[in-house]
Amino acid sequence: MTNPKEFPQLIPPHGGYRELQSYKMSEIVYDATIVFCDRFINKRSRTHDQMVQAARSGKQNIAEGSMASGTSKKTELKLIGVARASLEELLLDYEDFLRQKGLQLWGKDHKQAQKIRALAHEKNKSYLTYKIYLEASPPEVAVNTMICLIHQTNYLLDQQLRALEKDFLKEGGFTERLYRTRSQLRKGR
Repeated sequence: MTNPKEFPQLIPPHGGYRELQSYKMSEIVYDATIVFCDRFINKRSRTHDQMVQAARSGKQNIAEGSMASGTSKKTELKLIGVARASLEELLLDYEDFLRQKGLQLWGKDHKQAQKIRALAHEKNKSYLTYKIYLEASPPEVAVNTMICLIHQTNYLLDQQLRALEKDFLKEGGFTERLYRTRSQLRKGR
């Protein structure tokens, strides 16, 4: 009988999504979206629910993709892509809010946008890092803060997708790893 320690590990370490910067930022976007929607959008409106669900989908799909990564890189890529798409949908909702209310969209060089963007470099950032911009500011400040946060999260997700794609092309997926491992074991007999 063969010793299980002789076999290579087929399912690599996976999960760990709570340490991903994309997940941490998506959690801030989710928490902040709930606060923003409760402040500025009627709770009974379909838009309120859709924005909260898009923010939730962004966060949850990162976690689900990370957990699936051990046995399916294809599923991981798909779910990170879904997270990215959900946050893009949310971004459009915030831009619609600005346009419909006649508020200014800040460019990335806007003085206040630069202050908010700089917060991304703080250690241990959380919703509390951005709280003043969301809870104690007028709608224009709050919505532009959200737009900054989503752009930063989307940037991280784009980087993550590129890295996952590169790894998939280099290493293959779970099925290919199974085949390689079985072939190597047969040759070793």
